[in-house]
Amino acid sequence: MSAELMVWREPEPIPRDRARAAYLATKKTRPAEGPVPAYAKELPGQVTIFQDHVLVTMDMDSMDEMSTQVFAIARAHGLACYDPQRDLVHNLAPLGVYEGMQLHTGDGMIVTDPDLGLVRDTLATLSPQNPFVALVVFGHHFIQVAPGYELEYKEGTLRSTMVDDLAEVQRAFHEYATGARDFLSRNVWT
Repeated sequence: MSAELMVWREPEPIPRDRARAAYLATKKTRPAEGPVPAYAKELPGQVTIFQDHVLVTMDMDSMDEMSTQVFAIARAHGLACYDPQRDLVHNLAPLGVYEGMQLHTGDGMIVTDPDLGLVRDTLATLSPQNPFVALVVFGHHFIQVAPGYELEYKEGTLRSTMVDDLAEVQRAFHEYATGARDFLSRNVWT
């Protein structure tokens, strides 16, 4: 069994529905002949070149490790990346304020410097198959959430609270990523 990621140049952030449509349209076309883009030579896995897109195929056993590499290479070359397994798109912007911040999920995804849309959309994937989402600024602080919306924040001491809905979790993660701490005063922490 295999998994795929698609990378391509996109002039501005693209929503998931358009990224999904581009992926499905690409899958219906034939691979292109001709020169291979320089960045494609850096991508791990099996690379297939299409007119404007590159598909990276990998086996499921190495998906987590290889996906992390593909996300980093795509970002370094100014490319968008679509993950059809998770139905998530990795845009180049807008980013949070912490350089090197990492997004971690319970299903194995790790993204350095995730765009804010990816953070929002990833939070909607919380489930028994994806039991947590965390934003981490190593050596400083983190915020994480588990299904049922148990929110934890650590900067010195660990604080925990329960929130009512996904929208509040997404708001708290957005504030954290952008350097705001309003979520601390809106909730009762233990």
